[in-house]
Amino acid sequence: MDKVANITFQDFIHAFPETELPIDLTEDTQSIFSKENKPLSKQMIEEFIVPIDDSIDEFTEYIPCFRFPRTKDFHAIVLWKAGLMNYEYFVITFDKKGSLIEKKMVAGTQVKGDALLRTVTTIKEDWTIASVVGVVAANDDLAYDPATSLDSILELTQDGRISNLT
Repeated sequence: MDKVANITFQDFIHAFPETELPIDLTEDTQSIFSKENKPLSKQMIEEFIVPIDDSIDEFTEYIPCFRFPRTKDFHAIVLWKAGLMNYEYFVITFDKKGSLIEKKMVAGTQVKGDALLRTVTTIKEDWTIASVVGVVAANDDLAYDPATSLDSILELTQDGRISNLT
């Protein structure tokens, strides 16, 4: 019987290539990440994602996107998660030992009742995370009403926390 090699936290973190910022996260960018990055192994998902994600089912899929550059005391990654009618990008931070610091959904497409929420995000060089959410009613032929758009700015701090600036 073959023995499965132990996967370390460093192996997991290095599945997310370090990327220079700024970078945009839209519903189309996940296809670039899925072409350029190797998929996470089942063992990596079980050891490092399952303990921090309480909404997994047999249809859930993950794509490693990238790792923030120049983090000293923590690791910051972006993970794309596809679930049933929900596609989300998360910024997830861990301390150097692999313990979760914070996890925040920052972009994606979600179905909420009879509305479609689309969030696009830019992560800037200074680790600010600027997002805009557009809401479309299902019966509006995917036409946006600018009055329903919301924007927010988050900041990734030097200790790995994600705080609201707006």
